[in-house]
Amino acid sequence: MTDAVIKLLLAYLLGSVSGSLLLGRLRHVDIRTMGSGNAGGTNALRTQGFWFALLVVIIDVGKGWLAAYWLPGLELPAVAAEFTGYQASLVCGFGAVLGHCYPVFYGFRGGKGIATLMGALLAAAIWCMPLFMLTFIGVVLLTGYVGLGSVLATLSLLPSMVLLGPEPLPNGYWIFAVVLAVFVIFTHRSNLINMKRGEEHRFEQVMIRNWFK
Repeated sequence: MTDAVIKLLLAYLLGSVSGSLLLGRLRHVDIRTMGSGNAGGTNALRTQGFWFALLVVIIDVGKGWLAAYWLPGLELPAVAAEFTGYQASLVCGFGAVLGHCYPVFYGFRGGKGIATLMGALLAAAIWCMPLFMLTFIGVVLLTGYVGLGSVLATLSLLPSMVLLGPEPLPNGYWIFAVVLAVFVIFTHRSNLINMKRGEEHRFEQVMIRNWFK
């Protein structure tokens, strides 16, 4: 149990290292005061440009991958390595997502966790990535809503886990998918409310209907 708690805490702390806020300090900006006020890749692109956003995404994906891939096998001094395998990978991956959304280093105001979730999936359940990315990209290209693409892509995890995962599927995977779906809907609740009101920002330039204008 001690091993599990320490690794979960380390995953949370790793997730709390926000790419946009870390790079923003180098540029002397805080993107939480700009655009949507969110410390994620989408707002970084909107307010700081492509290359800044790309570095943000690389950092945020990377920390999700490190948490799910490296932390489960980490040998802690004077602590028995009892928390390993796929369960540790899923829990540590979620810990990193939680840290990204509520970072202890930045007043618990972070991003919405999608890039970090992608990194965790690359390490813990890579077979879910094709449908996840296809759903995300397809929804954004059709609607221009990044938040909607994020929510629907996360909802695609459960059928991906069940239909494309190992047989028999360990319980931890579908629990992970359900918990993430609920969590991502919660972190994107403002986006969903704004969509209902017709106030949500669209990336008009990437929508298919605008390609040939």
